[in-house]
Amino acid sequence: MTDWTTCPAVESVPDRLSGAWVFAGTRVPVSALFGNLAEGATVHDFLEWFPGVAEAQVRAVLEHEVKNLDANVRIENPV
Repeated sequence: MTDWTTCPAVESVPDRLSGAWVFAGTRVPVSALFGNLAEGATVHDFLEWFPGVAEAQVRAVLEHEVKNLDANVRIENPV
């Protein structure tokens, strides 16, 4: 599971969407990005559909997730 606490592009506010991780300053869940990408949408599509989210936020979220995945691979498969 991803630790989003170190990603400045997102926030979790207990009174907003039950504390789900959202893009900072919005009500757009981070999971919406991954769900839309999984369904074939592009980042450009996502940004068009959710105008409150900045491209820099999407980039930061994707980079954060890549680092998380890389870290998990190193832990599971030590060289």
